[in-house]
Amino acid sequence: MTARGHGAIIARMARIAFTPQLRRFTATPELDSDAPTLREALDEAFGHNPQLRAYVLDEQGHLRPNVVVFIDGRRSHDRVGLSDALAPDSRVHVLQALSGG
Repeated sequence: MTARGHGAIIARMARIAFTPQLRRFTATPELDSDAPTLREALDEAFGHNPQLRAYVLDEQGHLRPNVVVFIDGRRSHDRVGLSDALAPDSRVHVLQALSGG
């Protein structure tokens, strides 16, 4: 999908952002992606920082129990395959759930 801005054609991409909780442990790139699924967008982020994968995914490649992903304000549905679709203008937020007493 493209948008016009001042006569130029601008490609629109999904924006992937990680919350500050994850930034305490490792670099978390905020990036634009044309990936069609959450899995592919996350893989792109992991390409920028491979250490990030261990904080977000478990050994089977599923979301860790303490990680939540919101796509356009709604919680992602597929925690195993990460097949949730992304639109060209989606906003994806990856965060760690906080726990404690």
